[in-house]
Amino acid sequence: MIPEGNLQSNVDRFTGFENEYDRYRPEAPPRVIDIITGYLGRKPAVVADIGCGTGLSTFIWKDFAERVIGVEPNDDMRRKALEKRASHSDAEHLSFVPGYSNRLPLESGTVDVVTCSQSFHWMEPVSTLREVARTLKDGGVFAAYDCDWPPTLHWSVEKAYNELVEKADRIIAQLVKENDRAKKWNKEEHLKNLRDSGLFRFVKEIVFHNVETCDAERYVGLAISQGGVQTVFKLGSTALNADIEAFRANAEAFFGGRTLEVMFSYRMRLGVK
Repeated sequence: MIPEGNLQSNVDRFTGFENEYDRYRPEAPPRVIDIITGYLGRKPAVVADIGCGTGLSTFIWKDFAERVIGVEPNDDMRRKALEKRASHSDAEHLSFVPGYSNRLPLESGTVDVVTCSQSFHWMEPVSTLREVARTLKDGGVFAAYDCDWPPTLHWSVEKAYNELVEKADRIIAQLVKENDRAKKWNKEEHLKNLRDSGLFRFVKEIVFHNVETCDAERYVGLAISQGGVQTVFKLGSTALNADIEAFRANAEAFFGGRTLEVMFSYRMRLGVK
């Protein structure tokens, strides 16, 4: 049974597009490890990555922690993470388990680092932060980080990207009753929620960037991997089809067959217990 404070619609939002998500979304950049271990002041023994999805933010810890636990309530996303783990010969210390952010399958005071990558806004913040603090050791670090969408490239392609995602949201609003939609908490309130919780001795927002290579296929894939677009597909609507093809044509014309550098801008909200 889903614990109180969680929404089945938030879990179901990520069902059925684990392959697209894993193929196009960025892995967490190495800077994440540098920042978090710097505030921790040591190599972490145990890292828990909650709302870990397909493990894009979990596997980065493979060589930097003694034990890494990915917690993910969606079966499809977690199955993809386990499939990837099986392809690694040196990942015995990584595990992926079912669980919810406010009811973690972790013992109290046993975790050095808890992370939420692109996921904290899908979690009820008060009960989640209370549960995170329960699991953290004294001096442990919680870090929720997200990248801005779309990644920085050129205004014309980014404008088309935003218009596609915004239209998907309008379609969902027309087809799905409000009580049945996934709920997203405001990312701009993450830092305030950490402060207001009273659970952390130090709280800070950190902004950083990561440059990756990207071609037209991946840039289009990033847009298609957005949950709103995928929700429209799952609703059986074809209302986005023409817009997706127009966006694809726009991106292909801009890239012109080239692979270019794009900048992903990240915002991390960090708390030290």
